[in-house]
Amino acid sequence: MATINYYLDKADKKGLSPIHLRINCNGKQIKISTGEKIASNDFDKEIQQAKNTSDKHIEINHYLTYLKDRANELFNKSYKKKYTNKEIKETLNNYVSAYKEDHNVNILREQISLYGKPFTFVDLFAGAGGFSEGFIQAEHNNKFFDFLVANDINENCELTHVVRYNHQLGLDAEFLCQDITEPDFLDNLLSKIKGKKVDVVCGGPPCQSFSLAGKRKKFDKKDDLFSHYLEVIKVLQPKYFVMENVKGILTKEKGKIKELILKEINSIVDIKEIPKLTDFINGLKKTKKEDDFLLDCLVKRIEIEQYSELKAENAKEVYIKTVEAKFRKLTPEIVDYKTSKTDERISTIRHGFNLLIRNKEWEKLKRDIIREKDYCNIDNDYFVDSFTNFLTELDANEIILKIEEAFKQLKVSTIHKKTCNDILTALKIYTLNTDDCLNLAKEFCDETQNLELNNIVSDIRLYKIEAPFVVNSSNYGVPQNRERVLFIGCRKDQNFISEIPATVKEEEKVSVFEALYDLDFIGNDDEAHRYELVDISKQYNGTAKKMSGLLKHRNIDGKPNITNGKTFSDWSKNGRLNGRFKNASKPFYVKSTEALKNGEKVFDVLHNHKTSKQNDDVLKRLEIILKEGDYKKAQSKLNKCGLSSNKRNYNVLCPEKQSPTVMTIPDDYIHYNTPRALTVREMARLQSFDDSFVFQGKRSTGGNNRKTEVPQYTLVGNAVPPLLARAVATEILKNIK
Repeated sequence: MATINYYLDKADKKGLSPIHLRINCNGKQIKISTGEKIASNDFDKEIQQAKNTSDKHIEINHYLTYLKDRANELFNKSYKKKYTNKEIKETLNNYVSAYKEDHNVNILREQISLYGKPFTFVDLFAGAGGFSEGFIQAEHNNKFFDFLVANDINENCELTHVVRYNHQLGLDAEFLCQDITEPDFLDNLLSKIKGKKVDVVCGGPPCQSFSLAGKRKKFDKKDDLFSHYLEVIKVLQPKYFVMENVKGILTKEKGKIKELILKEINSIVDIKEIPKLTDFINGLKKTKKEDDFLLDCLVKRIEIEQYSELKAENAKEVYIKTVEAKFRKLTPEIVDYKTSKTDERISTIRHGFNLLIRNKEWEKLKRDIIREKDYCNIDNDYFVDSFTNFLTELDANEIILKIEEAFKQLKVSTIHKKTCNDILTALKIYTLNTDDCLNLAKEFCDETQNLELNNIVSDIRLYKIEAPFVVNSSNYGVPQNRERVLFIGCRKDQNFISEIPATVKEEEKVSVFEALYDLDFIGNDDEAHRYELVDISKQYNGTAKKMSGLLKHRNIDGKPNITNGKTFSDWSKNGRLNGRFKNASKPFYVKSTEALKNGEKVFDVLHNHKTSKQNDDVLKRLEIILKEGDYKKAQSKLNKCGLSSNKRNYNVLCPEKQSPTVMTIPDDYIHYNTPRALTVREMARLQSFDDSFVFQGKRSTGGNNRKTEVPQYTLVGNAVPPLLARAVATEILKNIK
């Protein structure tokens, strides 16, 4: 039995005494210097803690408790039967060294110098940082990426970013913790960018509202985030942008959402080319004099694209007032004075203009209502239809439909029919994107004019994109079949990218066993803080040769390399950051932003490797499913044993294959060798995160907390696999000018 305590050594000239850890076991003693000093009056020997009188008492007490806990583990919870004194001292000194190192370095540290051309990137909807991680790994022909800013709305995303990129890697990358839909988001983003040119923007707007796996909701607050993402693109005008999303986006609303996204991308214009287009449309008046009003409206609508937000809002108001003026002039021609003041149809048209003029205010109100609706979980109840109907009524297109119906009911004479139709067409032009405006302009052109317009359209579109394409993460060295859709916009002065070439062939793909085998030394309700040796020959007996045969030496991108490669698990342990960050400090964990401020850091060798506590019935259930190899096949046995579950599905991992898509709930998966769920670290391995990437904050959450909290499992499950992101970044580096 070991006794573990702290004692103070002789004070130095400043009156501070070094704190030492002392372990007595079997008549032998181990002494370890903690690297901390404290005034003797500030240390309570009885409870072995710093008193409140010490400025650093929170940090010191956290550190001493942590070190004592790790010492206790070596004697009481070790996977190894017995450690030698030398091994104990070496292990504890590693923890002490990490702590000292952290206190001796600045947050911003000089990177290993890379000779070549750096390109900048911004990561929106960053989450844990899958895109960020892949982009800083990428390098091609002396070209690489510098990280400027990441953005997300959750504090734990920010905490994970700050710890990884600022504290650990020493970058000066900023983080903007703000909702992209808020009015001052762009101003704040530009402030963080600090006037630097942005070469690439990447990001995956949240996909829950249109995921094939879940219900699709009308007026979900996540549904309109694409348009806000594209607003950022319009302002920053990067050379490339990448939007990642679930495969379901291609079929949502029978493909209409995909087409809308492409139209919006095609509507991002080169401002310098707008005068050429407006001059052309004005020139059409020579042959289309009867359509002067509509052509003027087209010009006004297209010109809005070149304005800043404030000026654009003013221009929109002027646009509606111009159309309203045409209606005011028409009113005495179609109804008498009394009717114009009292008729419901005339009032509908007149008030419709008022609503459209105040469109910005109504949009803000819609956002607030949708946010509150989401917060109150309004769905599948008696309230949802009322909310949906009200929000629908606020849409500009719905307002215009009511104006159109009012005109129909007025039964205007034939002589004024064209003026009425022009007013309605002008209102519809107001709601069109630039791409639809260009298509409308073609209706006023003859064959020759159409050819000229096509050339102008080619010049005015800032980004080239043909179609989104599906990528499978397993084609890029990720041990997971995760299909995602990529929209890659290529600025017109850059090389076009239409695919991300696979880095591995089908028969070369990384297996689950390669990714996880060396972490398979942990049991139920257990936590590991360092690696333990896994002996495949002992663990697998008769199948050891087969299992060992699954291990392959590879390049970073998964391509087999027998001569100079490493195993996937070795890449995970050693890191994939291409030597740029040799000055990086040791990875650490903190439970919150407050803990980071107080210096309550945990410097383990291995992080995020903790299993859930599952009762005997759950363990028996998992064992039966694991033996059967499939949840459906196991149903009859589970029923016989009284172990059936309402759970929709369990995914039994197959060691020779790739895992299914990693989601946010660990209980959805059963380890291939042990009847248990996966740890955060194991799920991170399946996503291709390095082990040095520590997921911060709470490990998991449940219930309504899932709406506001982003714990470790959610950070992992929602992330873009870094090796997929690396492949995307590398392809951009190959093409960027």
